[in-house]
Amino acid sequence: MNSKSFCHKVAELEQNGTLLVQDGNHGEYRPRQHEFGNGKTAFIRASNLDQGRVFFESSDHINDVASNRIRKGIGQGGDIIFSHKGTVGKLALTPLDAPPFVCSPQTTFWRTLNENAIDRRYLYYFMQSEEFVNQWSSRKGETDMADYVSLTAQRELHIRLPHINVQRVIARILGALDEKIELNHQMNHTLEAMAQAIFNSWFVDFDPVTAKADGRKPYGMNDEVAALFPAHFVGSRLGPIPESWNIKSLDEIADFLNGLALQNYPAENDEYLPVIKITELKSGVTEKSDKASTDIPPEYIIDNGDVIFSWSGSLEVVIWCDGQGALNQHLFKVTSKNYPKWFYYFWLLYHLPDFREIASGKATTMGHIRRHDLTDAKVICVDDKIIKVADGIISPLIQKVIENKIQNHTLASIRDTLLPKLLSGEIRIRQAEKLVSKVA
Repeated sequence: MNSKSFCHKVAELEQNGTLLVQDGNHGEYRPRQHEFGNGKTAFIRASNLDQGRVFFESSDHINDVASNRIRKGIGQGGDIIFSHKGTVGKLALTPLDAPPFVCSPQTTFWRTLNENAIDRRYLYYFMQSEEFVNQWSSRKGETDMADYVSLTAQRELHIRLPHINVQRVIARILGALDEKIELNHQMNHTLEAMAQAIFNSWFVDFDPVTAKADGRKPYGMNDEVAALFPAHFVGSRLGPIPESWNIKSLDEIADFLNGLALQNYPAENDEYLPVIKITELKSGVTEKSDKASTDIPPEYIIDNGDVIFSWSGSLEVVIWCDGQGALNQHLFKVTSKNYPKWFYYFWLLYHLPDFREIASGKATTMGHIRRHDLTDAKVICVDDKIIKVADGIISPLIQKVIENKIQNHTLASIRDTLLPKLLSGEIRIRQAEKLVSKVA
């Protein structure tokens, strides 16, 4: 298949009716503050874009008055959303059945108007290529304001377009990888929800104990497992808790190792560890990640499956699955000699809203919690027999989540490696198809 391609200026593609590029309304047509609320139309900002997806449900929504007034940036399914101001370069391909949405003045939609000239999925992948990124990167600092690639500047960019059949094959190959990534993501959402539901039922809501106290058999349990749970509650400083269970502090069930000031451990050769900071907890390791020496103490090296808790800035709890790295300051590596990973992980998630509230009340630009907040955070502990039974149910779920996340990183790496090679013709399409068929 001929992979010869030609570069086209975006403005020319708009003029010939094959592409539409448009940002959100400014000035008088922009939604007013009082028009945000429980409307049906999502208002898409850069913060609503992540890893190629648009989070419509968590975005702000505008009412019918505002949506009827808007004249620009009215999105539709299949649009590619590009963030062009402040946080520049986020991309997301909206599903064909996307709910009603409009772009904010900081985002732009790119819409294919002729699928026989530009395949929308191919365009989405091309906009992730180094060739395209280098174009807008050279324009984002042209003003004295925050990073900004204006609509005029976007229309000056160029798109490489091979024959439509080649576009479709490239989109299909890379799309197969993204479909597998999305499938794993959806599976992980279900698996972790299942694991957390069991944790909450047994150790937070005490459902089996409540059932026995009411003279009922605990739901979904055989007699042997049900017999491990007490049938009565006793008073405590936290309120009624199951008889014979006890209260401990979060830092009693787990160890919290604070990271290093890794600027004191610079990489001195080609062997290095990427530095895991708060930014990496959301985006993973990238080429922009700092580099640290491999000679740091081994306890500060993070591996797949480790639990990390950022106690400063953006407070997050994650099970890390982006490869080996070095633990930066403002992060805790959380481990335990006596309890399984899921136990302290879910207790951390349970207390995370309280920790965020504590951090938001600090009179500093970057909120944080202190060690004593870990001591003040209480958990309910049970005997080893119940933990062992729960571990047999929950650990396999969490392990599958970890395996899926690791696989997703591998798939994304393959996709990102194939993209420039397919665009340049360096790798043949049949070779790429064989490779993808083995992993997706």
